[in-house]
Amino acid sequence: MNLAEMPKFPLAQLPTPLMPARNLSAALGGPEILIKRDDLTGLALGGNKTRKLEYLIADAQAQGATHVITMGAVQSNHCRQTAAAARLAGLNCVLVMNASSDDPDIQGNLLLDHILGADTRVITDKTKRKETALHVAEELKEQGYVPYQIPGGGSNAIGAASYVAATYELMTQIIEQGASPSRLYTTSSASGGTHAGLALGAKLAGVPYAVHGVSIEGPADELKSIITPLANDTAEYLGLDIRLDESDVIIHDQYTGPAYGVATEECLQAIRMCARTEALLLDPVYTAKTMSGMIDHIRTGEIGSDETVVFLHTGGAPAVFADTDSIIPAMQGSGIQEKP
Repeated sequence: MNLAEMPKFPLAQLPTPLMPARNLSAALGGPEILIKRDDLTGLALGGNKTRKLEYLIADAQAQGATHVITMGAVQSNHCRQTAAAARLAGLNCVLVMNASSDDPDIQGNLLLDHILGADTRVITDKTKRKETALHVAEELKEQGYVPYQIPGGGSNAIGAASYVAATYELMTQIIEQGASPSRLYTTSSASGGTHAGLALGAKLAGVPYAVHGVSIEGPADELKSIITPLANDTAEYLGLDIRLDESDVIIHDQYTGPAYGVATEECLQAIRMCARTEALLLDPVYTAKTMSGMIDHIRTGEIGSDETVVFLHTGGAPAVFADTDSIIPAMQGSGIQEKP
């Protein structure tokens, strides 16, 4: 399947801006920082999953689907965007989500899922999400419906292909702005689709930057074993001859913290600093942990003050409203700390 020929259901406002973060750069003593604003894709408060869903929803429609089923944590940005995409496409949506209790507080992304009218199935055992989703699909088939399964994070070859396309969008903007970034920072997670697409796109397009992932769950070796084969599945799906090995996938796992979804002190500082320098809102699960890794690399000199770096903002702001207990105490002070 040629990338240009892949069917798309229009959902995203593209291209998303590539914006300089001059105040943040000054506060850190350099380098030049550019923010790729995929939080501004426009679908129900935006986020990176919207790009994937353009292709996935088109595939669901091509298969005559009446329902889409997907899964994630109870504050999943992917689930929220899938519910919105389904509404625009005239499809029903079932969300299988894990939480610490079977009656979680309806706030943040989960509140938006309810507003969008998604059928939410909450379970307490994360390991049973796929089993539950398959059971839901069988239920729907018995009722005469046509379900379409979207993997967690929209992370299969179809979804990851969207970030191969995004690489070319980004390169056009980089050339137009006369920039020459040495690194692009993105979130690395167990679903892996965004990082896989970016890594494949980087190799295919011959970009000037290395893609650096910051793990928000799990050790680097574990994530590489997910992302590398997904990138290669995507290459095969697109009919490309190139393949990646694990050396093409860079992941930093020092910033993960104790567990997925548990805010670290460094990520809370990143939320405060970005808000108070750039009015840039990060979430404590994904983007703030990624930003904390990039900030640490700047402060320790791994990134030179004369370099240019790109930070991919993947969205997730609704999760801020579900973690006020952690965030509010960390918001004391200016949040602007200049590099020594």
